[in-house]
Amino acid sequence: MTVDHISIVIPVHNEATFLGEALERLWEELTDLPTPYDVTLIENGARDDTRLVAERLAAMDSRLRVLHNRQADYGAALRKGFLETEGDWVVAFDIDYFSRRFIDQVVENSGRADIVLASKRDPEADDRRTLLRRMGTRIFNVILRIGFRSGVTDTHGMKAIRRSVIDEITPNVISTQDLFDTELILRAERNGARIVEVPAVVVEIRPARSSFVKRIPRTLAGLARLKRNLTR
Repeated sequence: MTVDHISIVIPVHNEATFLGEALERLWEELTDLPTPYDVTLIENGARDDTRLVAERLAAMDSRLRVLHNRQADYGAALRKGFLETEGDWVVAFDIDYFSRRFIDQVVENSGRADIVLASKRDPEADDRRTLLRRMGTRIFNVILRIGFRSGVTDTHGMKAIRRSVIDEITPNVISTQDLFDTELILRAERNGARIVEVPAVVVEIRPARSSFVKRIPRTLAGLARLKRNLTR
């Protein structure tokens, strides 16, 4: 099975000073990509000039468009990007974490997968983040495996989802913020979606912009709500 068109979705929040540099890197990564693609930035409740910078860059490049999400909510921004793009596969990147190799792996696996996940827990993954963040991923995975009986090893990070899965599952996803993509993957898994995980290479090109420790209570509370919702 071939991939006719890929829509790349990237939420951005307070990235005015970083956006131009990051997009230059992205265009370089995508040089000579044989599969047609487009890139959508979802300006996500930014308090700086992210929207103006993004719109200026989009005016100069037909591959790029900009959507706006009024509130700063990563999950809501992903939802908007997933639903308002048209590619038969949708790839979720972060503005500082993307990979041409991952897109190649999506195309390679498209005939046997409905979702492709770049897993930081894969035995062949190269995760160069801090020890604290690596341990956080490990604990999160244990919670998914034991608490949700999930077979996947990583729901955060780069992912690609077939359009039919997005259209079927996304309307049922309740979580926003950090757990939108986790709930989408879990619901798709329970619905019989074919999920393939490929090894991720994670190199932090800048310091983390949000406190990992401060997210822990919010994430645990969100997982508790998600458990109740999925049980119902």
